[in-house]
Amino acid sequence: MSTERTTVGFFDSGAGGLTVLAEARRAMPGAAYLFYADTDHVPYGTKTREEVLRYARRAVSFLMERGAEAIVVACNTATSMAIDDLRAEFPLPIVGMEPAVKPAARVYPGSEILICATPLTIAGKKLHTLIDRSFPDGETPTLAALPGLVAMAEEERFDPDEASAYLEAAIPRHEGYAAVVLGCTHFGYFRDSFRRVFGNVDIIDGNRGTVRRLISLLGGTRGDGEGSVTIFESGRQVCDPGRLARYARLLARAQRAAEEN
Repeated sequence: MSTERTTVGFFDSGAGGLTVLAEARRAMPGAAYLFYADTDHVPYGTKTREEVLRYARRAVSFLMERGAEAIVVACNTATSMAIDDLRAEFPLPIVGMEPAVKPAARVYPGSEILICATPLTIAGKKLHTLIDRSFPDGETPTLAALPGLVAMAEEERFDPDEASAYLEAAIPRHEGYAAVVLGCTHFGYFRDSFRRVFGNVDIIDGNRGTVRRLISLLGGTRGDGEGSVTIFESGRQVCDPGRLARYARLLARAQRAAEEN
């Protein structure tokens, strides 16, 4: 029996990346996970590119110092703004999040697709390059910036009525979409509200694709039995029982969403 575990570092501006971590734990239950929530700077979606790049470099350095063998940038905004620089600067596999635009376009050619993301992701070149490549015939998906969902997730405000009302106000049209792409890891907490507003529509995120890519780069994983999760906030290990309980609640919610997806 192997006692040496694969150690994987995840980071996000806050708790959204736990939705990706939950998917990783389903696929690699025996790994040791380090999760870095940059709570000093949440949300990334309203920052400048230079700020996000600085925060991302700090997070990757921190996780490497604690033994991470690979890094998952569990944040669509940080991936959009910083992934190329991180891969050029750090000597380990770095996996980013990408809005599942390509799968949505492939499965629903010619259909209307809604892409939800943060303001910075929507304004960034990376998303628009992805859209151009995924829709070569000039089709234009609808884009919606939903920063309010990030704040709700960080504050554990998961009331379906509140989230649904926010979606209805932020996205004027609710019918006719074949798929809704969740381009921010925080949005995965609100699948029930998206379904309430958009009905029986395919809700797609990039979590499983990211985890598949991670496993491929690692060439498999080491470790038997139950793995571990260690939480950090902006360079500090979380030891306070109340804060740890918060992350346990959020991770449990993310696990349930991953199992239902």
